[in-house]
Amino acid sequence: VLQACQLFEQNNCHTRHLAKILLHLSWCLQEAIRTSSASSAVYMKAVNAVYISSVFLKYVIENSQSNNIEELCLFLHENEPVPKDFTAVQSIENLVMHNVLTFLGSIDVSPTTSLLHQELLNFMLAAMSTQLLSGPSPGPKDVNPFIDAAMSQESLLVSSVVRRLMLNYIMRPRVPSSSAASYSIFSEENKTGVLQRFGSAAANFVLLPFNYLASSNGEGSRNQLADCSLHVLLILNHYHKCVVTDESITDRSDDSFTSDSVSKVNTYFTVNPYSKALENARDIEFNCVDVEGNAQNGPVVRLPFASLFDTLGMCLADETAVLLLYSLVQGNSDFLEYVLVRTDLDTLLMPILETLYNASRRTSNQIYMLLIILLILSQDSSFNASIHKMILSGVPWYKEHLLHQTSLGSLTVIILIRTVQYNLSKLRDVYLHTTCLATLANMASHAHRLSAYASQRLVSLFYMLSRKYNKLVELRDDKLQTKAISTGDSLVEDMSAELQIYTDFLRIVLEILNAILTYALSRNPEVVYAIMHRQEVFQPFKSHPRFTELLENIYNVLDFFNSRIDAQRLDGEWSVEKVLLFIINNSRTWRGEGMKMFTQLHFSYEQESHPEEFFIPYVWQLVLSRSGFSFNASAINLFPVDLYANKQICCEESNTNQNGEMNEHRVLDS
Repeated sequence: VLQACQLFEQNNCHTRHLAKILLHLSWCLQEAIRTSSASSAVYMKAVNAVYISSVFLKYVIENSQSNNIEELCLFLHENEPVPKDFTAVQSIENLVMHNVLTFLGSIDVSPTTSLLHQELLNFMLAAMSTQLLSGPSPGPKDVNPFIDAAMSQESLLVSSVVRRLMLNYIMRPRVPSSSAASYSIFSEENKTGVLQRFGSAAANFVLLPFNYLASSNGEGSRNQLADCSLHVLLILNHYHKCVVTDESITDRSDDSFTSDSVSKVNTYFTVNPYSKALENARDIEFNCVDVEGNAQNGPVVRLPFASLFDTLGMCLADETAVLLLYSLVQGNSDFLEYVLVRTDLDTLLMPILETLYNASRRTSNQIYMLLIILLILSQDSSFNASIHKMILSGVPWYKEHLLHQTSLGSLTVIILIRTVQYNLSKLRDVYLHTTCLATLANMASHAHRLSAYASQRLVSLFYMLSRKYNKLVELRDDKLQTKAISTGDSLVEDMSAELQIYTDFLRIVLEILNAILTYALSRNPEVVYAIMHRQEVFQPFKSHPRFTELLENIYNVLDFFNSRIDAQRLDGEWSVEKVLLFIINNSRTWRGEGMKMFTQLHFSYEQESHPEEFFIPYVWQLVLSRSGFSFNASAINLFPVDLYANKQICCEESNTNQNGEMNEHRVLDS
């Protein structure tokens, strides 16, 4: 096979064989589409055509010189006769992608068609792999003929493809067994199959893509068709074509493009129809006209949101599922609203929290995506209120402390604080801290019966950050004393900037505690107890100008309860139970006298204007690490090759990628 591919590539510019086998593939698909009850022979011919096309197309792409896709020679010689049903002005890549997408979008998955569906998805990955040859930032010189052809299809076809790919992921249909004997579809009905005539070794080699998911990696339970459908959807969803314009773009009112007038004055990104279709997807159960009377432009993708919700809940251990959930809650307001009104939010939250609990075994990208999802959900007040009312009988995967009859809200607080602690010791990423604290701040005023352990962890969070703050102060002062400012100026400036960041973090934690004490004190006696129990941690910061007003509120509460405890004569010592009961009883008389009211905290997430610089490389890393699709590592320019060399990308290896990722997201305080 390798020798045949080498000869094919060498002679393709003269023979145009790649263009010809793609034309043959188009005709085979047209025949399969036209025949409503096509025989297995028709599908056999199409499967063989798409498989052979994938092999040669992928080899030519991954062995092309840099980004020179002209080597594909996707056109016929001028002196060659024009094939049937093909006009000279029609591009071959557009013809083949139209037929591939038409089959995927219009033909249901069945035992007869499932193998062809699978092979067409594999072909899509091979055809779209031209992105791997481009740099990490999309530019006008990038050449992706097959993806561009997919983007140029009519909206009805795009919607049908998005719906089919999503249904494949939700319903998870089974493809035939990977044993060679099951592939009689490769042979003509009255002859022995090619794979059967060859030995089992050859059959296993040819069928390697089918065998991958049944390997010893513990991934045999994964559904190949569902996973491949999601990979193709994510690549299509995050693609952005950069186009050069002759004049500077000043009008941003036209929604047909987005511009960056600072760094890319003469370029713009075309609209991605697949992204729009996913953003506008609606629940199949909700057939009413838009409540605001807004008519939808073009066809609407209808999906079973209930089944999608359940499927995501089962699959969130996988990064691709996390990325899909992010795309939906960030871009599709209808799905986000559906999630927020579900009464079983633990279906999504529990796997998210368990993954964050095991952060050391996850990639930094996955951790950050999950935290952004939590931040987006926490922007809704009903979400913050409902998770505190949902009681969990137990959390078996949490090993550090027995969590019995704790609320989902308390568990969320515990895991977010634990993530901050992990970040302090391992990742040291400022944006991760910011996202965790922003989510906690959004939840603060809605806290209801926060557990004793969650309350203790909240006060410990202030202590953890204060230790980091004090250490930075000591280091800065030592540098100022041991070195002249002229020789150590840049180092001191860096330390001062980091000190300012941790000052902001400490202030946010104080604002979180203030929000609970101001808006929900009577509902959270355990928080009051935790503050009273460790009130000494706040003492060193009473005179700090950034914290003075916030700490005045905390000490107002402390003075109120401390004075009443001192006035209370009690036989014997104060036990934890007695102090807690005392706080509950006296909370009824608390009126908040002397408390300064601060604006209620609310942080929101906003995606950067050019997220494709993060998402395109990220999606392809996931595809290459989780599917049977491989690519010539030396030809990859989209991301550092060492990230591809290891199938399971570890967060310690991706510092460059982390920085790129964090620059693509912002947390805004409104």
